[in-house]
Amino acid sequence: MPPASRPKSVTLQDVARSAGVSPMTASRALSSPELVSQGTIEKVRAAVEATGYIPNLLAGGLKSKRSMTVAALVPVISVPQFLPTIQTLTEELDRAGYQLILGQTGYDHGREAALLNTMVGRRVDGIVAAGLLQPGDAAKRLARLGIPVVETWDMTDRPLDALVGFSHLKVGSAVAGYFLSKGWQRVGLATADDQRAGLRREGFVSTLGREIPTATVKPPTGVPHGRRALTELLHIDPHIRAVFCSSDGLAEGVLTEAQARGIRVPEDLAVFGFGGADFSAHLNPSLSTVHIDGAAIGLHAAQLIIARCRGETVDQRIIDVGFRIIERASTSSPSR
Repeated sequence: MPPASRPKSVTLQDVARSAGVSPMTASRALSSPELVSQGTIEKVRAAVEATGYIPNLLAGGLKSKRSMTVAALVPVISVPQFLPTIQTLTEELDRAGYQLILGQTGYDHGREAALLNTMVGRRVDGIVAAGLLQPGDAAKRLARLGIPVVETWDMTDRPLDALVGFSHLKVGSAVAGYFLSKGWQRVGLATADDQRAGLRREGFVSTLGREIPTATVKPPTGVPHGRRALTELLHIDPHIRAVFCSSDGLAEGVLTEAQARGIRVPEDLAVFGFGGADFSAHLNPSLSTVHIDGAAIGLHAAQLIIARCRGETVDQRIIDVGFRIIERASTSSPSR
């Protein structure tokens, strides 16, 4: 039995013929609608719908040297704190005619480098990264090729190109200041071992002025990790009275383990998270946390990457969105 022949692709000429216009006019109606009449645009769009035509974006990109795509790299897609950033970034890019390609690094520097090389090979117009890109050959290649980059969710005075974020050191210091204001002495830390969580730990310990019991887990963190972390902390110090967690998911696990052990929160143990995830306000008790405006990060990142992709001058390449401590029931008990 002979193999089935491949179906013939619908071409721009087919669309033009269906719309009763020239191929040049059909092309303009799709790529530069401001150059043709509204009536022509409607006829061409109707022809596209009728024929099932899909533009060859690669061919168009080769002519214009623009792919109209932006790559976004995140450690893990499922982490709640990054979702508002990705959602807003996607919406803003879509309004400007760009499509988003999402890559997951898994907190692996080698995978990050491989993804960057792949995105360069795909001829993306720009790259948005959650966190600071690791120095290395891949980052150097981006700079050498002049590919716009916006790093997010971190802070440095020497970004690769542009940056939207906040200081994790300051977050840790601010939470420690909050703990000190409550008079808490026997405190612990449940933290992931990634770079940004490490900075928060550094700021926290530096402001406290002493080392503290610490339970370290692998990211991404969630309820099981939090339960194990509290178990470890209580083994180190059975009289611990407050815990700072490097994520709201980790804090939820600490709350769960405390409840399973009959430890009252906040009467016996105060629990503090990070990230400002939506669910944190609906836990029982509600979770005190550090709120980060992820949507604002996505909006600023989109504006920067679009401007850079268009070759426009950007006056402010470093934007600090700051953070906000939200006190809720999990830490609202009297000083102990």
